[in-house]
Amino acid sequence: MPDGGVHSRVAEVFRQEYARVVASVVRIVRDIDAAEEVVQEAFTQALDRWPAGGTPDRPGAWLLTTARRRALDRLRRDRRAGARADALAYETGLGALDEGPDVSDPEAIADDRLRLIFTCCHPGLPPDSRVALTLKLVGGLSTAEIARAFLVPEPTIAQRLVRAKRTIRDRALPYEVPEGDELAERLPAVLAVIYLVFNEGYSAHTGDTLVRHDLCEEAIRLGRILAELMPEEPEGLGLLALMELQASRAATRANAEGNLILLADQDRSRWDRTRIARGLDDLDRAGSLAGAGPYQLQAAIAACHARAASWEETDWPRIVDHYDALIAVTPSPVVELNRAVAIGLGYGPARGLAALDAVDASALRSYHLLPAARADFLRRLERWAEAAEEYRRALGMADNASERKFLAARLAACEKNLR
Repeated sequence: MPDGGVHSRVAEVFRQEYARVVASVVRIVRDIDAAEEVVQEAFTQALDRWPAGGTPDRPGAWLLTTARRRALDRLRRDRRAGARADALAYETGLGALDEGPDVSDPEAIADDRLRLIFTCCHPGLPPDSRVALTLKLVGGLSTAEIARAFLVPEPTIAQRLVRAKRTIRDRALPYEVPEGDELAERLPAVLAVIYLVFNEGYSAHTGDTLVRHDLCEEAIRLGRILAELMPEEPEGLGLLALMELQASRAATRANAEGNLILLADQDRSRWDRTRIARGLDDLDRAGSLAGAGPYQLQAAIAACHARAASWEETDWPRIVDHYDALIAVTPSPVVELNRAVAIGLGYGPARGLAALDAVDASALRSYHLLPAARADFLRRLERWAEAAEEYRRALGMADNASERKFLAARLAACEKNLR
């Protein structure tokens, strides 16, 4: 393979494996910055060796093994140099290396990621830093992608990451899964992290691919681990149900050319019935427990779509009711936007526009789906000039190539009707 091809392959593997390798190495070196440096060294070594020797059959396993060896070398160097890593840390690192998960065991590697999630979501960190750090380390998202997920400036996220890692190091926050009451108290932050990872996979903010299946699978895997860890926690089951139901449609969200396919136009015969069955079962189990939190309510909305045999059979009044309940539990401009869209789809574009006018637009000024929703309702009302203007606004905010192509096509259709 030419050097350029190898470099592309390393970049692809970096995207896929970075989070897994970092999670495993953190357990050895007990320092996030050191772990990231070690993993970066392993990827640099791949760039040096793979062009001549070829890409390994299992590049992720190669990187994990290489990173672990480099982590041990670092511990040895620190000990010989009399660095702050004392004998206990050295022995801990040796034990982590000797007893670490087999690189061929995905479930064992997932355990490392779960430990890292709870470390990043420690109550000693500010809530926004917990989520940002876990998305970076466990989800493998870039700082820019996290900023878009939070709808905040990129430098703000960068500062949160630096402060969070410094706090973990200075306070020696434990790299472990908590137990008992502490586990229940810390679960909501972990659920939020997992769902944001899933959302980045289900609707990728950047790139040419609309759906990043690896992130969806990662989030579902971690969600299932949490559900098994806390089987009586309804929100854990609710989140798992939500992700399974949404993922059931992932293969139909874009065509072979990568073009976006709206829910109304998706081939429902291609929806993953196994995922739907699992999601509905998880939702039923969650419903048998006390309370109905935001993830259960969102899963109930997804279930309405999963149960509808066709677009025309969608129970929009029930969906709007679920959104009303969701707003009562967790008010959010994004939820209000989604409710307005449901109203427009169920009761007509004029009512949808009226509902959108009630949404706090100032909180969504960089969120492209707000002008996209307005544009769609205006288009359906044949208000072509206004629709075109909203499509232009949405295009100016959207980064994903599939979404931009879809919006551009809709804009062109509106402009054609103006001639």
